[in-house]
Amino acid sequence: MKQIAYLIFLSLAEIFGDFTLEKYANTKQLPFLGYGIVGYISVVYFLIKSLKGSTILYVNGMWDGISALIESIAAMVILKERFRNPKQYIGLILIILGIFFLKQGNKEQFTNKSIIY
Repeated sequence: MKQIAYLIFLSLAEIFGDFTLEKYANTKQLPFLGYGIVGYISVVYFLIKSLKGSTILYVNGMWDGISALIESIAAMVILKERFRNPKQYIGLILIILGIFFLKQGNKEQFTNKSIIY
């Protein structure tokens, strides 16, 4: 459960960094550059925490899925954006299923010594 929290914070830090650096790029207001740098320092911190006792394959898949889901929900709720094709909502459902299956497989990962270094 702790690792999922780290992955969520990792995704939120990345989104925060992206949004504030975009704001800096378009306005040249220095505070947004600072916020973006703090966001990406947080990304490094939470990435290290997420990788502890795990694999890059698992963490990267979960990070991508959680990040896509959070950004999609934010776009729908905050920006009132909608997909044009109903099949795109199926894509979001598949992301949720992907996260679920990645999490299920991770339970077995620590009993299987197949991690190669």
